[in-house]
Amino acid sequence: MKTSALAIRTAEQSENEPMYLPPSPPASHKPSDSDDSDSASERSEETYDLPVPPPSTYPMEVLELDKNTPDAHVVRDPRLIRLTGVHPFNTEAPLSALYDSGFLTPQELFYVRNHGPVPKVEDSESLDWTFTIDGLVDNPVTLSVRDLQTEFRQVTIPITLVCAGNRRKEQNTVRKSNGFSWGSAGVSTALWTGVLLSDVLERVRPKRKGRYMCMEGADKLPNGYYGTSVKLAWAKNPEKGMLLAWAMNGEPLQPDHGKPLRVVIPGQIGGRSVKWLKKLTITAAPSDNWYHIYDNRVLPTMVTPAMAKEDPTWWTDERYAIYDLSVNAACAYPAHKEEHPAVTPETDFTYKVQGYAYGGGGRRITRVEISLDKGTTWRLTDITYPEDRYRSLPDDATYNNSTFDVADRETSFCWSFWSLSIPMSELQAAEDVLVRAQDEAMNIMPRDMYWSVLGMMNNPWFRIEVVHEGGKVRFEHPTALKTEDGWMERAKREGRNLVDGYWGKGPAAASAAAVEVQDEVKMTNPASTRVVEYEELVAEREGSYLFVVNGEVYDGASYLEGHPGGAQSIISAAGQDVSEEFLAIHSESAKAMMPTYHIGTLSPAARRTLASPPTTTAISTALRPVFLDPKRWINATLTTKRVVSSDTRIFTFTLEHPDQLVGLPIGQHLMIKIQDENTKETIIRAYTPISCSSRKGEIDLLIKVYFGNERWKGGKMTQAMDVLGMGHRVQFKGPIGKLVYKGRGEVNLSTASPSNVKIRRFNMICGGTGITPIFQVLRAVVQDAEDATECVVLYGNRKRGDILCGKELEELERLGGSKVKLIHTLSRETDPTWKGRRGRVDNVLIEAEVGERREGELVLVCGPEEMEKDVRRICTELGWGEGDMCFF
Repeated sequence: MKTSALAIRTAEQSENEPMYLPPSPPASHKPSDSDDSDSASERSEETYDLPVPPPSTYPMEVLELDKNTPDAHVVRDPRLIRLTGVHPFNTEAPLSALYDSGFLTPQELFYVRNHGPVPKVEDSESLDWTFTIDGLVDNPVTLSVRDLQTEFRQVTIPITLVCAGNRRKEQNTVRKSNGFSWGSAGVSTALWTGVLLSDVLERVRPKRKGRYMCMEGADKLPNGYYGTSVKLAWAKNPEKGMLLAWAMNGEPLQPDHGKPLRVVIPGQIGGRSVKWLKKLTITAAPSDNWYHIYDNRVLPTMVTPAMAKEDPTWWTDERYAIYDLSVNAACAYPAHKEEHPAVTPETDFTYKVQGYAYGGGGRRITRVEISLDKGTTWRLTDITYPEDRYRSLPDDATYNNSTFDVADRETSFCWSFWSLSIPMSELQAAEDVLVRAQDEAMNIMPRDMYWSVLGMMNNPWFRIEVVHEGGKVRFEHPTALKTEDGWMERAKREGRNLVDGYWGKGPAAASAAAVEVQDEVKMTNPASTRVVEYEELVAEREGSYLFVVNGEVYDGASYLEGHPGGAQSIISAAGQDVSEEFLAIHSESAKAMMPTYHIGTLSPAARRTLASPPTTTAISTALRPVFLDPKRWINATLTTKRVVSSDTRIFTFTLEHPDQLVGLPIGQHLMIKIQDENTKETIIRAYTPISCSSRKGEIDLLIKVYFGNERWKGGKMTQAMDVLGMGHRVQFKGPIGKLVYKGRGEVNLSTASPSNVKIRRFNMICGGTGITPIFQVLRAVVQDAEDATECVVLYGNRKRGDILCGKELEELERLGGSKVKLIHTLSRETDPTWKGRRGRVDNVLIEAEVGERREGELVLVCGPEEMEKDVRRICTELGWGEGDMCFF
């Protein structure tokens, strides 16, 4: 552990001026004897052997990854591992780097949990940042950071913060939860400087009916500002150590950590420590903030994601809200994939196994134990508590113009470190190394996992598997981030049962009797045992299109003709890992087809290379003339949302630069990817813009929002889109689709052998938002005076108010003259003034307006699934073949 002499001033030599600007020097800094303003003889410093804040090495420039995101003002350390893509920023450090930093974590390596964009606050604005305290109080106030620093007692407390999702990837490996995959480094510690919440609450004098303190930050998100609450009695209790903090490790907060002001709540999950604080409200009930209700909860293990979405009362039950951390531990050394030569009696040596442990609610870790025989016997480790060293300081010792508030506390707010020296011969003789911790309330880490919908508070025994291979012994952690798998991921690929109580290595009877918690469709072929290397995956070969889903390799060449998204969808996926978009888009029946195309498994080396592919060409900094890219996701910014009706919106997205074309051929679609703030699920859907393909710098999407009700949960994508805030960045990819209209009757059908066909008439059948691809083709025909292609449009809806692009369609019918015929039909319209057709798009309408198959005609269909099935059946009965129909 890193420790050093920490210079401490006595109280009479400290000063009271606000210290936010400029940043205070590191705590170990000592002025030279020539410092006239504060000579060594006047300071009378004392030194103590304490954990010292590590020197900060902040990057000076914004990372390239962040330059095209709302966080383009934030500098970050490239060592941090991003867990949710480029944005929002959710990261942890490599476990070894975190542990090697020691008791106090540098700000640049401190884990980050952001739900959206980081508020931008200039240094010059920090002292004037204000927040309000209101609600059930006698004296509501507005305070600034300057007020906190000059009007209240300043304290510094060492506190460990932990994300409630720490170790969640283990749960996600067993069965996917609704949260993203944290490893074991979602934990960090700092010296936090600020004001005790109990002192501030004394000034506002909460009323007797106040029971909760609600908090809200400045981070604007799709469902409002981030907020949550804690019990007021805890906040008023100085023993709980809750802070309004403006500094960590002797330096001002950095943007990712709440600059200029945040709440810091010791012993509780990190989600309660609200960053960029703007409001404190005293209430009689828990917070009604969206993020308090739908985040940071552990629902009963039998509640599935589907049950949780269908019944919102699971989320409003305050019994399932989580506050105090659970006891937990992890092993840092041996590190993941650490290898040693197998030892003999002559080469044996002693190895120090070591890691961290923490408790919750101020409870001290009292024992950490290691087992080398699957839990039959246990060995006690040595535990150190660096936090205790601060208790030796005199009462008047100050740091960063504050008093250390540690000595009198009967609480433990920080992680501890454990170690045990074991002969390497004993380690290599074991199948695994098991670690468990216990706190002073006798709370102990369980052997088995408690899986829940959000995957939070995961704390079963930490298990390292010992692998013998090629005369070496290798240690594997349960999971690993980014480029490598842990033993759990490997065991899952091997078909081992991760919930049999034996980590997939138990007796056959136990495995057979175990409850199968995996509810995924089997997508692999047991007979496909081939191992595919990176070079084979990316090689361009005639008649082969290899792609990767969940580490398995598939060849889509034989499905080019029948793929609903067109051949281009498979061609664009060649050589890539398309797990996220494949799983988000495809139905269970589509996944069930995958064993047919499964050819083998990607090798571990290929997985690492695919995660960080070699750079073969220099990256161009020139502005791209075309926005869409079929092989990668590109960001665009939501700038306008126009309400068309109660459930219909037009979303306008701004592209990368004003002169950029979308790059979407007529008849094609693009894919959109967003994250549902409720379930944290990635949602991907295909849409067709209504904006003209020649428009530059912007794109318009017409979206009908399918709201949920008591009987139906509603549309995932449309409801998630509806709550997006202005400035939100959304990812696009494409183009995809089976049809390209080149104009004047020339159609290209995207198949295994793309071919151009000449047609004289489009029979367009659509319903609801299915009008958008139809509208695109219809507009192209009408706008070209030389295009003589006929268009018959059959457009079905429930009521008149559901008709989308109604005026635009009427205008196209007028401009198109004899070559355009538009027929509306409404299935539930009750207004007697409606003079159009009533009823569904049925066989009567199709027989009358489309009729039997004729050469030179094409049927275009886009609408709800049931409508498309009916149209396919009716048209087939009329003699139309699969090659005569195109289903968008």
